[in-house]
Amino acid sequence: MQTQNINKIVLAYSGGLDTSAIIPWLKENYGCEVVAFVANVGQDPADLEGVEKKAMQSGASECHVVDLREEFIREYVYPVLQTGALYEGTYLLGTSMARPIIAKAQVEVALKVGADALCHGATGKGNDQVRFESTYAALAPQLKVIAPWREWDLRSREALLDYLKQRDIPTTASLEKIYSRDENAWHISTEGGVLESPANAANQDCWVWTVDPLEAPDQPEEVTLTVEKGKVVAVNGERLSPFQALEKLNVLGAKHGVGRIDIVENRLVGMKSRGCYETPGGTIMVNALRAVEQLVLDRDSFKWREQLGLEMSYVVYDGRWFTPIRKALQASAESLAEELNGEVVIRLYKGHATAIKKKSDNSLYSEEFATFGEDDVYDHSHAEGFIRLYSLSSRIRALKQQ
Repeated sequence: MQTQNINKIVLAYSGGLDTSAIIPWLKENYGCEVVAFVANVGQDPADLEGVEKKAMQSGASECHVVDLREEFIREYVYPVLQTGALYEGTYLLGTSMARPIIAKAQVEVALKVGADALCHGATGKGNDQVRFESTYAALAPQLKVIAPWREWDLRSREALLDYLKQRDIPTTASLEKIYSRDENAWHISTEGGVLESPANAANQDCWVWTVDPLEAPDQPEEVTLTVEKGKVVAVNGERLSPFQALEKLNVLGAKHGVGRIDIVENRLVGMKSRGCYETPGGTIMVNALRAVEQLVLDRDSFKWREQLGLEMSYVVYDGRWFTPIRKALQASAESLAEELNGEVVIRLYKGHATAIKKKSDNSLYSEEFATFGEDDVYDHSHAEGFIRLYSLSSRIRALKQQ
């Protein structure tokens, strides 16, 4: 264990069991001052109540609580939405998008207080250790990194609780916690418990935000989203900030059981994991943006946007936010989104968010050309020459074979 030249550590602190134990552990093993940093990214307000007092009781010398909610949605979530990124086809990257802004703000606090090192509570099994440390490396490579889960011998909740009890450090944690959850304004994830076996169906305890679609209202509800340059700017005609729009749509979506997925995903570190994710407002936003794209983007542009989304999903999931490739992908997506303006009506009904009406001043859809009725703009005979040229290589190959 390298303890030399470390006088002050800034810890990404949540107030939970792990980070509550990390503070005294750092002081005992590194003999230095520990500053707690708390990121408000839209988690349950109850998790932030008394968090400063809790950090100080655990042994922190200071506690910095930073409100990142608007910046998180505006500068991280909305740009990813423009690319259409979905990890492995379904995951809306809720945890993945939050980690770089949390780590960036942690670095800013560390530089402000003159810290020598950064510390996080991510385990050695997951993706978050990579996301945190990749951000540290990109923004403050001179700071040392401490990851207690890769160093200490505390391997269970029982051990962590005993560790705190021996030091008379109060905690609200207990042995009854079954599930591991991550919550921010965009989503909430649930892992562990019955979900550790993919053969088990998720039970009611695996879902936190959303109503069971089977128990959702029998009457559908319609919501209108206004989109400008690939970003949701208004809900039901009311102009809102990105975070405000998401808040409103989260309530509506959760009411109708929208945004649930139960998946087995491939972690960056090589293992598979299973989780239940709830992203009600985000699912509504995604479906609205895709509806505008259908009207505005030509075939090749839409194909390129899909390729951008696929690549961006891996870049974000893997923690490569502060890299040239993320900036390049983003620049391309922003270019495609220049004309993505429109209005979409989404129908919410028993777990579904369906675009039922859409319009855009930039729409390439033409009723005159698309009609099955008689028209004056399309000459069917022109298709023959197009098909002969389009299939020319196949024709030449067949002739050679003959």
